[in-house]
Amino acid sequence: MRGFSGQREGWTAKARLLLAPALAEDESGVWADVGCGDGIFTFLLCEMLTPGSTVYAVDRDRLALERVSQRKGTLALACELATLHADFTRPLRLPPLDGILLANSLHFVDKKPPVLKGLASLLKPGGKLVVVEYNTRQGNSAVPFPIHESDFVTLAEAAGLEGARIATRAPSTFLGEMFTGVAVKGRA
Repeated sequence: MRGFSGQREGWTAKARLLLAPALAEDESGVWADVGCGDGIFTFLLCEMLTPGSTVYAVDRDRLALERVSQRKGTLALACELATLHADFTRPLRLPPLDGILLANSLHFVDKKPPVLKGLASLLKPGGKLVVVEYNTRQGNSAVPFPIHESDFVTLAEAAGLEGARIATRAPSTFLGEMFTGVAVKGRA
């Protein structure tokens, strides 16, 4: 039986499969992982962005952010990693962003359109929104407000983002399938 360390490695491998298709090989800049939890996607984002990039790990759970900070202290990161205790469903105090990652966090939001519109306003022109979610319309106690991939496209467009697309899908033992959606803030 695998311990927590082995589980984390499995989750990280799955997260890498979901995140990699959404990022360009030379992706860089200032990003925020909102609703970051324990930081599995946060640390992958730091690894995948070019050296010198900055990632803000944002969560309303102080204990999760403490775990991110503790793990950060054990790694040699090529990006700068800062934590921000905040609820991403409310206005965030962040610099203009090149990218926002919402990995397994949007399914906790009932009223998604105003939240996505607020997050999109933080993006620089050309900035990227990346969403990783379970591809279902059937919620449960762990995923109370799920988002189907077709809903992602509609929500991204309603938030004023362009080119909304599904970058990848992957099987999931929980709720069948996950998807990664990408959309960009227009340069106008």
